[in-house]
Amino acid sequence: MTLIRSIAFAALAAVSIGTGVAAAATARQPTLKVETLDGKTFDLAAERGKWVIVNFWATWCSPCIKEMPDISAFVARRKDVAAIGLAFEDTDKAEVLAFAKAHPVKYPLAQVDVYAPPADFDTPRGLPTTYLIAPDGRVAKTFTGPITDTDLEKAIAAGAAK
Repeated sequence: MTLIRSIAFAALAAVSIGTGVAAAATARQPTLKVETLDGKTFDLAAERGKWVIVNFWATWCSPCIKEMPDISAFVARRKDVAAIGLAFEDTDKAEVLAFAKAHPVKYPLAQVDVYAPPADFDTPRGLPTTYLIAPDGRVAKTFTGPITDTDLEKAIAAGAAK
C-alpha cells in the first residue's frame, strides 16, 4: 500500500510539474483556514503575533514521521510558536485519524486535498515541506525536507533580526 501511495504521489507531482499545470506561488502573506481532524477550525490569521509552522506531511513519509515529535516538542516549549500539520495525501480521513492517534502531537492536524491544495501555498514538490510564518504573517522561511529544532531556532532568530 505504501508503494502504491508513493507511486501515486510521484505521478501527481509529475502531472502538476511536467504538464504545464502551474503550481501556485506561495503568497507573501498567505491565508489558511482549514478544518482540523478534531473538527475545529485553524485560521492562520488568528495566529498573528506568533511564529507559525505550516508543515505538509503524509502518513507514508518516513522523514515526516521522524520530524513530527521534534516539531511537537518545539511548539510545546515555545509560547511564541504555533503549528499546523497538513496531511497532504489522497487517503481516507479514517486512516489519517488512526495515524494521528498512533503518533500524537501537541499541535492540530488537518487533511488537505492533493488536487486542490491551500491556494496561498505552493503545491509541495516533496515531503515534508514546511513554511515558517513570521508574527506579521509573512513567509519567513521555506524548508523542503525534514527540519530539526536547530533549523527552527536559526530561522526564527534570523527572521526576528530583520
